[in-house]
Amino acid sequence: MPNITFSNPSYRDKTVYAVAGSHTENILSIAREHKIPISFECADGECGTCCIKVSSLSDKPRMGSFLTDKEKIVLKQTGKLTAEEIEKAEVGDQPPAWRLACQMIVRDEDILVEYT
Repeated sequence: MPNITFSNPSYRDKTVYAVAGSHTENILSIAREHKIPISFECADGECGTCCIKVSSLSDKPRMGSFLTDKEKIVLKQTGKLTAEEIEKAEVGDQPPAWRLACQMIVRDEDILVEYT
């Protein structure tokens, strides 16, 4: 089971355990379950309010993960991802630092999730 450490300058960091491999648990649902106040409006990948920065907490490189079409559009419109970064994620399996919490599915890796 992966550890997810949620970090925000206004709150104390909180590490939670998540079940990986279910392909249904996204970061936002885990945060809500553990009362971590990540902002969100739609929870459907269209508004961008749940934008998070994700980095690895281990020595291993981060695992690649699928970017939804909605996520690509919103993150590109908000300037968080470039077309080149999206291509690296899709073709090179290199995960971008910026994601939408409502769209990112938990993988079996320890990560730091920074939110505002």
